[in-house]
Amino acid sequence: MHHFTRHPQNDDHPLTRLDARVKLLSALTLLVMVISCRGIAFPLLVAGVCGGICLSLGVRPRVLALRFAEPLFIAGMVLLLKLFFAGTVPLFSFTIAGWEVVGHRDGLMEGVRIASRIAGAVTVVAAVGFTTPFTDLMGALAWLRVPKGFIEVALFAWRYLFVLLDDAQVVYAAQKNRLGYAGYRRGLRSFGTLTGALVIKAFDNSQNITTAMVQRGYDGTMPLLKHRPFRLAEVVAALLVVACMGALWRI
Repeated sequence: MHHFTRHPQNDDHPLTRLDARVKLLSALTLLVMVISCRGIAFPLLVAGVCGGICLSLGVRPRVLALRFAEPLFIAGMVLLLKLFFAGTVPLFSFTIAGWEVVGHRDGLMEGVRIASRIAGAVTVVAAVGFTTPFTDLMGALAWLRVPKGFIEVALFAWRYLFVLLDDAQVVYAAQKNRLGYAGYRRGLRSFGTLTGALVIKAFDNSQNITTAMVQRGYDGTMPLLKHRPFRLAEVVAALLVVACMGALWRI
């Protein structure tokens, strides 16, 4: 969820003005294509296109590298595990401390195939996240008949993540100004105090917001769950893109 922001990365980009429901359905279709693809070219093509979309939004390469670090690390580990522990056709071998390590050609190809799927799926999610505010995404999920309880909890959790982040920054700045992180032990003690204060504040905020919403007659209905009609041009454009990607998927 770390790709999704409160506001789109670039308000002037055509994709940011596209209906969130259209983007979500297109992204889900692309994800199915990427995961079900047996080759390597199509997932890498999707990764390149979605990566280019992220760059066209003004996202800095350093930010992209940080966002993709975790999934790419997982892809690299899968590649190494498949290379050395799967397959039957030897590709190379070497000896370490008397142990012979063998790399397998078919294991390498399988690892590359899985790594390409990971890269393609992650870039699709990133492209949707950088072009869609989180509230619009939740509205699109509600339109897809995702349970309202899940939408409500996700929205409140997302809202108060930023509130707790602001509180944590205030407490951390106060502790740092008082040399709370001047040593290893003192730093651990200060971090424990910071964590405890945030937990208590989270409980206080949950009780206060519940009381406030009940007093205002909250019945579970949110305005963001109401959508405008689909625009024909957006739907046609999305169908053309999906159809083109489907044709490439079959090659």
